[in-house]
Amino acid sequence: MRSRGIVRERINFPLLISIISLIVIGAVLISSASVVLSQQIAGDPNYYFKDHLLSLAIGFVLMFIAYKLDYTLWKKLAPYIIIGALFLLALIFVPGIGFEHGGATRWVAVGGINFSPTEAYKLALIIYLAAWFTKKGANVKKLLYSTIPFLAILGITAALILLQPDMGTFMITALIACVMYFVAGASMAHVIAMFGLGVAGIIFLIKTEPYRISRFMIFLNPTSDQSGAGYQINQALLAIGTGGLFGLGFGQSRQKFNYLPEAPSDSIFAIAAEELGLLGGCLILLIFIIVAVQGFRVAQRAPDTFSRLLATGITSWIVIQAFVNIFAMLSLIPLTGVPLPFLSMGSSSTLVLMFASGILLNISKHTEGETRESRMHRRRNWWSYLTGFGSN
Repeated sequence: MRSRGIVRERINFPLLISIISLIVIGAVLISSASVVLSQQIAGDPNYYFKDHLLSLAIGFVLMFIAYKLDYTLWKKLAPYIIIGALFLLALIFVPGIGFEHGGATRWVAVGGINFSPTEAYKLALIIYLAAWFTKKGANVKKLLYSTIPFLAILGITAALILLQPDMGTFMITALIACVMYFVAGASMAHVIAMFGLGVAGIIFLIKTEPYRISRFMIFLNPTSDQSGAGYQINQALLAIGTGGLFGLGFGQSRQKFNYLPEAPSDSIFAIAAEELGLLGGCLILLIFIIVAVQGFRVAQRAPDTFSRLLATGITSWIVIQAFVNIFAMLSLIPLTGVPLPFLSMGSSSTLVLMFASGILLNISKHTEGETRESRMHRRRNWWSYLTGFGSN
């Protein structure tokens, strides 16, 4: 019997508000960043913005459906979901279906619809691992029973994603999987050993491809090849520096005029900093931090192991990918070419992330363990309620 002092969360409103805020900010930024490309491609400065709005409309429907469906459904469907996602990934390598863009084959075209199966695979893998680790229980610490099979799963993932090639996406997917593995109760010795293997693997992957070596060298010295391999990062840094404290103003970006590659997609944070300044960039960072705090709070208070791991995986995905993108734009890590969650233009990423957010919000309404007194205290202290900092 539940204690009279304990209340059930209906939905995590700070998390919901933060996600919607990112979606709205993304739409506003894309409306500005995509005008030049839209005019060149379709003769309509709002072409890509209209396409993004359509994706958002579908995305909100998917988010609502995922929010209404009980999260336990995904545990039952986990084996079928991962098989379907693997099938979609394999389609990339089928001639006439998978197509190349920018030197990589990462998209599938079926019936006039183009999409990136890798985005769906991230969510499928999170769902599958949450169910798989739950089934393993205390045996998750065993080398032969869990660790080696887990490494085999990462190996299959590496084969399908690195062949595209897409090292950045694989690294993010592997990090998400490892966070879930750690939260599931993995042996620390196994985690440390896997970390060492991961570092060695990254070094090997960098050394085996000239363009990866070039990116790494540019990361070490961004000014060494400003018109070649270092062009994008130098233009991104120029955009961020030009924005100053308050920015040039909405719609006033100069880099979007074909100076900064992938302005509406991978480089959207640089456009945000250029137009909205340091304050705008910090606001975006703060919102992602709130998503992290609230998402992991949902995981901490989740009613069972599966929902805890599922919430951990989805939150880790959003946060890890966001900071990888932002750090790359700031030249704190090498360029990776991954989109900024909810802000970058791209229907595949937008739709899957919004659906995943619906699942996370569904889990949040099942969380238990907060007293009425602590809730009233957090609501009196708006900062603690919003961010989770300073709350009991």
